[in-house]
Order: sequence, then structure tokens, then C-alpha cells
Amino acid sequence: MKLYGVLAEFSNADRLIEAADQARQAGYAKMDAYSPIPVHGLSEALGQPDTKLPWAVFAAGLMGGTGGYLLQWWTSTIDYPLNIGGRPFHSWPSFIPVTFELIILCAAFAAVFGLFIANRLPKPHHPLFAVDGFERATRDRFYLCIEADDPKFVEARAFLESLQPNQVWEVEA
Repeated sequence: MKLYGVLAEFSNADRLIEAADQARQAGYAKMDAYSPIPVHGLSEALGQPDTKLPWAVFAAGLMGGTGGYLLQWWTSTIDYPLNIGGRPFHSWPSFIPVTFELIILCAAFAAVFGLFIANRLPKPHHPLFAVDGFERATRDRFYLCIEADDPKFVEARAFLESLQPNQVWEVEA
């Protein structure tokens, strides 16, 4: 039997944050928490690094806007210049709507695909789905899982039981 990890159930968010903080201070690094609501301070308690996604979205928006503007400039001034109504070939105010829309489009694509990549989706099956009662993670229970890949995993079950959770399970991979 190959283990995925050890899972502990808590009845409220405060106990989950305390447990995650104590686990991080005890040296556990490969762990994750599951809750029915966003819990302020949980990512800090787990020791998760800040995400790079906002920078990727900004860069994609910047590239989309720059590319859209340059394409309009190239076609209007170099490739196919047309004198329409006596305006200059490089009439930048007319380029703004398309540039703005390409900023939004590219940033939105980067956000969606970045979230899929960062969360390793799609993932139709996860070992925790086999735990009886884990479906309550979407309603009213809070879970902390220490994964078997963690270097200190040998004493993980005893550590989680010392935090006095409602229940503790060993999760098969």
C-alpha cells in the first residue's frame, strides 16, 4: 500500500490555521489545506510562496497591447498607407480601441491558462476523494493533509493527532 499522505479534519478555520502554522514550524513542508470558504492567513500559515500569476497576466497584457499597436502602426504607415480624410498615416487615437481590447484579451487568456497550469488542472481524480467524509470540505469541515513526500512524514500521523483534530486518516495513493 503506497500512501499519499495523512489527513486531519478540523471543525473550524481557526483550528486549521493553528494546525497549519504548527506543522510549518515543526518542519513540514509538503502539505495542503482544504476548506469550504477562503480562509484569510491560511497560505501564510502553510508557508506557500506568493504566486507569479499577476506578473504573467501583466506581461501578457503588455505584449498583447504592444503587438496590437505595432500591427496597426505597421499596416497604416509602412505596409499599406492610405490617405483617408487627410489624416496622418500614424493616427494614434484610432489605434487605442483595438490596443485596449488586445490588452484585455491577452491578459484574460494568460489568467485562465495560468490558473490551469498553477493548479495542475484538469485533475479528474485526487486520492483525497476516496476518504469517507471528505466531501464535507465543500460544506463545513476543514482539512490539513501532510503528503508522504515530506521528509518528516514518518512522524506525521502522531504529530497531527497531537493537534487534537476530529479525525485522522491515512490516505492511499
